[in-house]
Amino acid sequence: MPQTYLTRIGSLIRDARRHKGMTQSDLAELLGTSQGAVTRIEQGKQNLSLDMLAKIGDALDSEFVSLGHSGPQHLRIVGGQKLTGSIDVKTSKNAAVALLCAALLNRGRTTLRNLARIEEVNRILEVLASIGVRTRWLPDSSDLEIVPPARLDLADIDVAAARRTRTVIMFLGPLLHEHASFQLPYAGGCDLGTRTVEPHLSALRSFGLEVTATHGFYEARSDRSVNPERAIVLTERGDTVTENVLMAAARHAGTTVIRNASPNYMVQDLCFFLEKLGVRIEGIGTTTLTVHGVSEIDMDVEYSPSEDPIEAMSLIAAAVVTDSAITIRRVPIEFIEIELATLDGMGMKYDLTPEYRSANGKTRLVDLTTIPGPLRAPTDKIHPMPFPGLNIDNLPFFALVGAVAEGSTMIHDWVYENRAIYLTELTKVGAKVQLLDPHRVIVEGPTRWRAAEVVCPPALRPGVVVLLAMLAAPGTSVLRNVYVINRGYEDLAERLNALGATIEVFRDI
Repeated sequence: MPQTYLTRIGSLIRDARRHKGMTQSDLAELLGTSQGAVTRIEQGKQNLSLDMLAKIGDALDSEFVSLGHSGPQHLRIVGGQKLTGSIDVKTSKNAAVALLCAALLNRGRTTLRNLARIEEVNRILEVLASIGVRTRWLPDSSDLEIVPPARLDLADIDVAAARRTRTVIMFLGPLLHEHASFQLPYAGGCDLGTRTVEPHLSALRSFGLEVTATHGFYEARSDRSVNPERAIVLTERGDTVTENVLMAAARHAGTTVIRNASPNYMVQDLCFFLEKLGVRIEGIGTTTLTVHGVSEIDMDVEYSPSEDPIEAMSLIAAAVVTDSAITIRRVPIEFIEIELATLDGMGMKYDLTPEYRSANGKTRLVDLTTIPGPLRAPTDKIHPMPFPGLNIDNLPFFALVGAVAEGSTMIHDWVYENRAIYLTELTKVGAKVQLLDPHRVIVEGPTRWRAAEVVCPPALRPGVVVLLAMLAAPGTSVLRNVYVINRGYEDLAERLNALGATIEVFRDI
């Protein structure tokens, strides 16, 4: 590379490193090189290969070098190896996105401790930055500091980032008390079929919010003289609709009763956070929430979200499909008990430690050690239910478990119109999966896994299911375009490698 380009690239790398709050030593450790090499790179005094540029970009979450365009990220997996060792469950993706939205309620500084550093969070941070919210990762940590402006600039919202996440719909609850009118781009995210926003709009009408859809935007108008006159009964026990109504109720200076509320893990995290903001909430963990809101919130607050039960199930599935004994630490046991009971019925063995508390002081955790052994298909279908039932996001992992069990396992995904279809991608790596209709599949096990090259399904959990199946398939598999996995999992390939997997991240050139 010419010296001028090396100097310019070095400056970009230095600025990106500082923005992340990393030292040269931190970056060197991530790259597997010396601090002196990082110094030379930042000074423009070291030649750089395209592979090293890609590694630096991954380490800094920064596509600062573009070869015409930023190519998709792929994974190369050498399968057929058992996993060993211990791994910690990261904090919840779904709690993180709710808390980022809830930070808009607070005029003071919000610090979220040990936040999931995933693409979904990155998209929301881009949206927040575009409307004037200052955010920064604190040095040498995954702690995020959020400071709002005196007035949000909603006219400058980053439409491209907003369209890549469904979370933007949860801006409605925090914004309706501050803005008489505003617009939000249509929500995006996983391709899981039509998911109506009507339950959100119906519930928020109790606070005077009216929303119409025009030209790719939600056009919102808020009449702040309107207050809930009776209990708000949600037409579906959805997580995000419950969170949206909670955030609206938090700034309503009165009492709001929410019935048929979701008591799921991310909703509980949001309730605990709102309590730190001075909002009193009765009934946390039940389907009836009574919220005593406050008209103004202006305080410096810290909160630590709890661990992710979906990631915990992912790691259990990784152990099952590879027939491995691993210890999964910091499992939020309250939110995975039905999954474990289902696995019990299939013959799975595991050990649990005594319970202890998450950093939020509320959520019950255990360490779980898997014990390899044969599994049998369940006698009844496996299907999700609202909490405390089997979590809808954990359902796809049972297709993987069913693929290693003896017999026929029916998976009934009644919530989404077409997510079950993506589970048929497991056939490409050797599984026997029969699609009965858009909601049901039958999986025949056990499976003789085989390596393959597969384009990642456009839905988060089915994508991870295919990745985990590839861990079991002898030989080298390739999973292409894994952005959807990065939306919900932090450093998943690297963390599985620490357990003995062989997963290489690469891009086409």
